Amino acid sequence: MLRAGLLEGTVVATAGGAEHVAAACADLGARTVAVEADLLDEQAVTAAAAGLGPVGTLVCDAAPAFVASGGGVEGLTVGLEGAWNAARAVANAVWRPGEGGKLVLVGPRPRDGAHAAALGAALENTARTLSIEWARYTIRSTAVLPGDATPDDEVALLIAYLASPAGDYFSGCAFSLSAGTAAR
Repeated sequence: MLRAGLLEGTVVATAGGAEHVAAACADLGARTVAVEADLLDEQAVTAAAAGLGPVGTLVCDAAPAFVASGGGVEGLTVGLEGAWNAARAVANAVWRPGEGGKLVLVGPRPRDGAHAAALGAALENTARTLSIEWARYTIRSTAVLPGDATPDDEVALLIAYLASPAGDYFSGCAFSLSAGTAAR
């Protein structure tokens, strides 16, 4: 399924980190770019998004900001607001005036802090809500919620799959990668 050249002609943007995702997508032929801005600075994020050019998939990794903020309530706010600012900026600058795109929101692992589950639930709810609100712009949104034992390469391969044409069939769902749970 994931073969060389699969993402040829696709642009995958990352926000908040997700270097492992960018590397996996590049290995499959995607061109990768990063939203180079403080995700809490709406004006800087908007300017960065406007300079990206066409983007097929945006991956917003909320985990690094959450962990850096201590994994508490402040981390919950920082992770969610940063992901939202990046998603909104790319949607407004690239997808709404264009042909749509895919949004993948990546949550923290449960071990990352006391409010990791809350941030994961907020990202899942955001993906579900945006799948309805932004459907008219052909924007598909999903959430990926890694488990404590989920290796980064598995997360990256799932996101590469979602960035591929096969990922066109998913919107408004969350992929929970914890042991013993299935995608919702």
